[in-house]
Amino acid sequence: MALVFLFVCTCSLGFAKEPESKTFLVLFDQAELNLLQTNLGSIAQQLSPFFPTKIYGGNSELALLIEIPSAAFNECLLGEYWVNLKDGRRFQLQQLAFRLFDLSENKAVHQRYMRQFDANAEQKKKAQKSAKSASNP
Repeated sequence: MALVFLFVCTCSLGFAKEPESKTFLVLFDQAELNLLQTNLGSIAQQLSPFFPTKIYGGNSELALLIEIPSAAFNECLLGEYWVNLKDGRRFQLQQLAFRLFDLSENKAVHQRYMRQFDANAEQKKKAQKSAKSASNP
């Protein structure tokens, strides 16, 4: 009995899924960061010891991608992360950021909408085929 229990535990640990990581998109307003005399690089540098980050800048808002290994993490918890400015002031990330998005959650919602759209399109095709075959005796 002990061998069976040990075998089941070993197999369940071997086939267990690792928790999915979550990706967050944080948008910043360049003018607001300039007003606070900080930049996106210093914010990302404070987050990078804990989470992998990527910075994107360009013609639109400044963007910071943060990958968090725990699926239990959400944008509210991320927004409560404290960021230190050069002059010693501290702000929560949600106070500095223009918007916070959970890309993993949005991806799941998008996939659900695409499945619904495909199912509706398939039903319309079937209805058109049946109406066409009914009109052509």
